[in-house]
Amino acid sequence: MEKTREKTREKTRLLIIEDEEAIADLLAYGLNREGFEAFTAHSAAEGLLKIGQVRPDLLLLDWMLPDLSGLEVCRQVTAAYKIPIIMITAKSDITDKIQGLEYGADDYMTKPFDLREVAVRIRTVLRRVSQANVTPEAPAGAVIRFRDIEIVEHERIVTIGDEAVDLTPKEFDLLLTLCKYKGKIFTRTELLDFVWGYDYTGDTRTVDIHIQRLRKKLGAGDLIVTVFGVGYKFEKQVD
Repeated sequence: MEKTREKTREKTRLLIIEDEEAIADLLAYGLNREGFEAFTAHSAAEGLLKIGQVRPDLLLLDWMLPDLSGLEVCRQVTAAYKIPIIMITAKSDITDKIQGLEYGADDYMTKPFDLREVAVRIRTVLRRVSQANVTPEAPAGAVIRFRDIEIVEHERIVTIGDEAVDLTPKEFDLLLTLCKYKGKIFTRTELLDFVWGYDYTGDTRTVDIHIQRLRKKLGAGDLIVTVFGVGYKFEKQVD
């Protein structure tokens, strides 16, 4: 089985493997409203099959499944895929939590839970995984130069030639994130998590608006490249 996957879509896909259909449907409904694309499976066998069909970005995995334990599913998935997993269970004992994490789960939630908390936990895990898989080209606090543009991170100053560019705090953070990871394709959701924070609940069009403003202020529209159907990346070529 393939251990790496290429992200080519805008919405984050979730697969909920939960044998109680009412809980699975409620989770899917709520998470779809949070901007995710959620799919459900009601047994381990169905879930393992759907992983190949759906190619999810994250699993919500119930501990108690009718045909195979959630722990065994977790073990099989982590051995074959690089998919983060959040275990969901009625078991609240610390020993059970430790066991789930030891089997490869990235987080652990005890029923009953609030849908808003589930969404926050999902974004937190995805952001942690995304940041762990990417190494910035520029170290923290570095002065970054490309063409005639200079970014002084610790002073939060951007200049073009000898002229300062007036950026809002979010515009600066967005530019800094993109140019620190030159060539990496960010989805809008990832940029919201990196720049606005995982608990931000606004529209992803916020990113588009800030990108438009940045392009106008920098006067170099080709530096920030639109990857249609996915998001944005920063032009990798540097003088």
